[in-house]
Amino acid sequence: MATAATAKIPSIEQKLSRNPGKIGMIVFGAALIVGLIYTVLAMKEDLGSIHATSAAPFILLGVALFTALGFEFVNGFHDTANAVATVIYTHSMEPHIAVVWSGMWNFIGVLLSTGTVAFGIISLLPVELILQVSSGAGFAMVFALLIAAIIWNLGTWYLGLPASSSHTMVGSIIGVGIANQLMSPKGSGTSGVDWDQALKVGKTLLVSPVIGFGVAALLLLLCKVLIKDKRLYEAPVGTEPPPFWIRALLIGTCTGVSYAHGSNDGQKGMGLIMLILVGTVPTAYALNHAVSPSQTADFLASSAQAQQVVSQYVNPNALSGDARADLTDYIRTKDLKDGTMLALRQEINGVGNEVQEFGLLKNVPSNRMSNLRNDMYVVSETLRLVQKSGKTQFTAADEKVLANYKTHIDLATKFIPTWVKVAVALALGLGTMIGWKRIVVTVGEKIGKDHLTYAQGAAAEITAMATIMTADTLGLPVSTTHVLSSGVAGAMFANHSGIQMGTVRSLALAWVLTLPVAMLLSGSLFWVFRHFGA
Repeated sequence: MATAATAKIPSIEQKLSRNPGKIGMIVFGAALIVGLIYTVLAMKEDLGSIHATSAAPFILLGVALFTALGFEFVNGFHDTANAVATVIYTHSMEPHIAVVWSGMWNFIGVLLSTGTVAFGIISLLPVELILQVSSGAGFAMVFALLIAAIIWNLGTWYLGLPASSSHTMVGSIIGVGIANQLMSPKGSGTSGVDWDQALKVGKTLLVSPVIGFGVAALLLLLCKVLIKDKRLYEAPVGTEPPPFWIRALLIGTCTGVSYAHGSNDGQKGMGLIMLILVGTVPTAYALNHAVSPSQTADFLASSAQAQQVVSQYVNPNALSGDARADLTDYIRTKDLKDGTMLALRQEINGVGNEVQEFGLLKNVPSNRMSNLRNDMYVVSETLRLVQKSGKTQFTAADEKVLANYKTHIDLATKFIPTWVKVAVALALGLGTMIGWKRIVVTVGEKIGKDHLTYAQGAAAEITAMATIMTADTLGLPVSTTHVLSSGVAGAMFANHSGIQMGTVRSLALAWVLTLPVAMLLSGSLFWVFRHFGA
C-alpha cells in the first residue's frame, strides 16, 4: 500500500504545481472586480450623507477595514483549504477547479449567514470597550486582536500546520480582555472577559476535534456495513477520477463543507468590521437605517409590552440613578441587584420614547445615534443574561414577550450590510486562491500513512459539514480545521490505515499553543497601542 501511494505522489505534485487555467483566472478576476465595484459603490452610498470636517475618520476606517479583511484573507489560507483537500487527493476535481468551486460556495455561505456567530464573538469583549469603540481604547482593542490573530495564522500556515482561526480569534479576545482589566486602576469597575461566554465557546472548540475523530470513524464503519461497493473503500489508482456516484458524493461533501465554512467562519471578522464601522462612522452604521416603518411600529408595540412585563418584576423599594450605568455594571459583574430590573424598565422606556420621537432610525440625529445604539445594546445584553441566569423566574408568556422584544431591538443594532459580507467573501476567496497548497498537502498526505480512500474523504467531510452547520445554528464558532483534520485521522484510525504521529503531534502542539500565544500577542499589542495612543 505504501509503495502504491508513493507511486501516486508525483502525479499529485504535478497537479498541485500546475498554474491556474486562463478561464478560471478570468472568471475569478471578473468576480473579484465586480465584487470590489459593488463594495465601493455601496460604501459610497452609505457614507454619502456624512459631512466630515476631517479626513481622519475615513483614513482610520480604511486602515481598520484593511486589517480586518487581512484577517479573513489569512483565514482563507487555513480553513477553506481544508475543504478541498479530499476532492483533490481523490482526483474528484482538478485542484484549481476545486479551489474556485469551494470559493464560490464559501461566498454563498457568507452571503446567507445570519450574523449570530459574529455577534456571539463580540459578546466576549469587555462591555465598556464595546460601548466606547470610537475611543482610543476601543480601536486599540480591535487592532490588537486582529493583528495578533493574523500573526499567529501566518506563522502556522508557513509551517503547514492547520491551526484554527476560531481558536486564534477567541484567544486574542481573551488576551485583550485580561490586559484591559490589568491595565485599569483598581476599583475602577473595568471588566475583563465574559468568562461564562468564553467557556461556552471554549467548550465548543475543545470538543469539536473529539467529535470530528469519533463521528468520522463511526461513519466509516457504518458505511462498510450498509454500502457494499468495494470501490468506495479503495484508494485512487493513478490520476483517474472515481466512479461517477462516488465522485458526486465527494464533490457534494466538499460543497457542503465550503458552504458551512462560509456561513460560520466567514462571520468571525464581520462582527469586528461592524465595530470598526460604528466607531469610525457612527452616523452611517450605529443604527440599521434599513428598518422599515412597519418594523418600527412593531418595535414600539413590543416595547410597550416589554415594559409591562418587566414592571411586574421590579422591586417597589428599588432605586436607580443612571440606568445605562446600572445595566452596564450588571453585564460586567452578572450581579442582579434590586435596581437592575428598574434600570431595565427605564432603559426600555427611554429607547421606545426616542424611537417614537424620530419615527425611523435613519431620522435619528447623528449626535444621538451612538447613545441610542449603546442604550439598545445594554438592554439586549441585559435581557439575554437575565433570562440565561434564571434568577428571575419569568412565566412562559413573559419570556415570549421579552424574546420578541429582543428580536426587534437586535434588528436595529445587530445587522451586517451586504457589502460587508461581499468584502469578507472576497477576502476569504482571495486568500484561498493564494495560500491553499500548504494546508492541502498536510491534510491529504501527512495525517495518514496510506493514501486517502474515497470513503475516508467522504466520512471526514460529512462530519465537518454536519458539525459546522450545527454550531452555526447554535450561534457558536467552530474550527473547520480541527473538525476536518481530526475527521481524516478518525477515518484513518477506523480503517487501520495508520496515522503519522509526527504530524498529529505537530497539530496537537499548534492546538495547545494557539490559545496562550494568541492571548499573549493580543494582550501585549493592546498594552502597546494603549500607551502609544496615550
